[in-house]
Formats: sequence, C-alpha cells, structure tokens
Amino acid sequence: MPELTINSQQRCFDGTQGFYSHQSEITGGTMNFAVFQPPQARQGASVPLLIFLSGLTCSEENFTVKAGAQRLAAELGLMLLVPDTSPRGAAVAGEDESYDLGTGAGFYVDATQEPWSPSYRMYSYITEELPMLIAEHFPADMARQGIFGHSMGGHGALTLHLKNPDVYRTVSAFSPICAPMRCPWGEKALNAYLGTDRDTWRPYDACALLEDGVKSEAVLLIDQGAGDAFLEEQLQPQLLAAACQAAGQEIELRMQPDYDHSYYFIATFMEEHLRHHARVLSA
Repeated sequence: MPELTINSQQRCFDGTQGFYSHQSEITGGTMNFAVFQPPQARQGASVPLLIFLSGLTCSEENFTVKAGAQRLAAELGLMLLVPDTSPRGAAVAGEDESYDLGTGAGFYVDATQEPWSPSYRMYSYITEELPMLIAEHFPADMARQGIFGHSMGGHGALTLHLKNPDVYRTVSAFSPICAPMRCPWGEKALNAYLGTDRDTWRPYDACALLEDGVKSEAVLLIDQGAGDAFLEEQLQPQLLAAACQAAGQEIELRMQPDYDHSYYFIATFMEEHLRHHARVLSA
C-alpha cells in the first residue's frame, strides 16, 4: 500500500479536515485528495463515505473550501472524500493548453489514446486505487458509499454510480454534464482520451448507459440552475430526463430559478444533497 502523506489537518466542527497526497501506481504520479472525518470517526466509529467529484479546472480544494458541507456532514456522521480532477504535472504534451482538456479535466475516464493513456486513468484511480487507500488509512465503512459531483464531476458521479450501483448506493449531482457525447466539452475530451470510435464513449455517458440498459434502484437527484450559462449547450438535463423516462430509471430533476453554475448554487442546496445520501447510507 502506498505511503500516505499528510499535507495538513485542521479541527473542523469537532471533526478533522485534512489534505493528503500519495504516489499513485495507476496515474504514475503524485495524487492529492481531501477528507473530512466527522466527530463520530474521531471517536472510533466506522462511518459512511460520501465521495464528491469536482468539475473542470477544480482541485480537491474547491469543494472543501467553498461548499460549506462540513457542518452538516459532522451532524450526519458522513465522511467526505474529495479527489483531484486529474493527474498533476504528468508531462503530457498539451495538458496545460486549455481548461477543458488535460490538467483539471480528467473527465473520470480511462484514456486509451496516446499521449494520455499512461496517466489519465481517473476512472480506475477513483474506483480501484483510492478506495484501497481510504480503507487502509481512514475509519470509513466501505460497504456504505455514495457519490455526487458538479458539472464534469456530476457526469462522473452519474456514470460511476450507474456502472457500480452496488458500490455507490446513492447518487446526486449539481449541474451535471448529462450527455457528454452530445456537447462540446464532452466531445473534445472523449475524442482526445478515447479516440474517434464513438462506441467507446458510451460507457462514460449517463444517457448512453441508460439507453444500453444500465440503471439502478437509486433515485438520481439532480439540481440544475435555470440561470446557468452552460445549461443549453453543455449540460442538457432534458436529455437525461428523457433517457431516465425511457429506461424506467427514477430521477428527481429540480430546476432552480435564477441559480447559476457557481459554488454559491452548490452551497445553497448542499444540505438537501447530504440528507439525500444520509437517509440511505446512515440507515
């Protein structure tokens, strides 16, 4: 098991907010993540684990600093895990040329195309390596996991849940990229990471997964700001709603008037999302 480096730890709502790093075998470099341990964990209890996947340009810091999730997570006894959104400093040509490809834009896929494939393997990192590290070093109950995310991370949360419903028992998303195969952000990333064969993109598109017969027993809770500048071109929640209706997948899509794509929006509805997960994971 790789050694865990503690970069910082602070007392927070009688729990511990920490930032950590380790050497990843899957990505071939140093990976960063944040964990909030609620007071119940400090007292020796094994607690449910809720994973948040962040959006484009974000690191493990954005959610941790801006979302205001720790107070209620402490009350509900939820451990919060926030991975980074990509490898950092992988020395891949072009990885820092644009905000929507490369650094900060891993899209939670396993790249199969050069020069991305050796290091941009965020799907395997999130689903295989990071859970082993968490189970080794933190008092998380790995049988009680949920997942949620924002924008690119909302896309990641939906696809990871749909493909692994027995692992991630609950799911929700803020402003997710609902159909990456049909939006500029997704088409750019999937083409670069996976190549031109669009059939290889389908396992990383929530709408395509539903069309292909993949679904879960969980409710997909989606909050979307009606004033989001990316709503029509990039996010397209109506496509997810239609795919869920056709597949018989339960969804709660809430269009929130005047809210945008920011963490002000996320913080506003954070409590409802945490309670949505806690109702199942803490039962």
